[in-house]
Amino acid sequence: MSILVFVEGADNEIKKSSKEAISYAAETAKLTGGGDVIAVVFGTHDEGALASLGSHGADKVIHVAEESLNQNHISAFGDALTSLAESHVAAMIIMVKSAFSDNVGARVAGKIGAAIISNVVSLPEVSGDFTVKKSIFTGKAFATVKVPGDKKVLIIKKNTVDLKDDGASASVEKISAPVEVKFTENITGRDKAEGGILLDEAEIVVSGGRGLKGPENWGIIEDLAEALGAATGCSKPVSDMGWRPHHEHVGQTGVKVSPNLYIAIGISGAIQHLAGVNSSKVLVAINNDPEAPFFKAADYGIVGDAFEVVPRLTEKVKSLK
Repeated sequence: MSILVFVEGADNEIKKSSKEAISYAAETAKLTGGGDVIAVVFGTHDEGALASLGSHGADKVIHVAEESLNQNHISAFGDALTSLAESHVAAMIIMVKSAFSDNVGARVAGKIGAAIISNVVSLPEVSGDFTVKKSIFTGKAFATVKVPGDKKVLIIKKNTVDLKDDGASASVEKISAPVEVKFTENITGRDKAEGGILLDEAEIVVSGGRGLKGPENWGIIEDLAEALGAATGCSKPVSDMGWRPHHEHVGQTGVKVSPNLYIAIGISGAIQHLAGVNSSKVLVAINNDPEAPFFKAADYGIVGDAFEVVPRLTEKVKSLK
């Protein structure tokens, strides 16, 4: 029996969140005696980078080196992962939560008859029934749920476990697609988000709201983000008004983020926005309205004019560097 980890990449780079999923699988294997941890990677990738996944807990990497799989296809990835799960007698498949993996995981679970649990935020409890804790009600509460059956698909949230990095190396097996790849989706184009840091992968996010008063003032957000090595985000009204691109919209109907630090500047804190950020480890609010709802959710708050506070904060960050 083994544990498979579905690994996602972007621009031929392995996502950090998928490395966390490998570390989660390694810890789960210790708890369950679940055998080898096998990372499954699709598309074009550097062999050395794949071998380094061993440092995060992978015993082996299966590289499905099909150039046609450089783009995400739900049906193709799902069918290939199902075939590998069956051939390796996998008791568990683990992946990190994303819009794409949600669809792939559901497809695989249906095909192999597995129980599937999403939004997992803890390692499993195995002393009695196999149970995990998951977030519910858009992150406002948690539920401990029993995961029945011999086959399980767990979709974990980012930052569920610390990233293991012990310098070990994994063996890499390069194969062609284990089943005939059938593309039921036809990708006719792709618009790539600008910027060097993916919002849903960022360790730090700096977001702005209508308190910035206009797109011409976004420089203070970008300067702070650059100083911190952070991604930039925004509230829904900001993207709706065209101040910022829609791929920066953070919230219940936008990108849901789980960074170590989320800084909200000039954002009042509507419940829809908070639903997209409440998995963040530390929340900081900067607003000139002391009654802004965000202060109730924030770990730290600064009541003040963003145009005075943020440049001073940026200079302080730069001086500490």
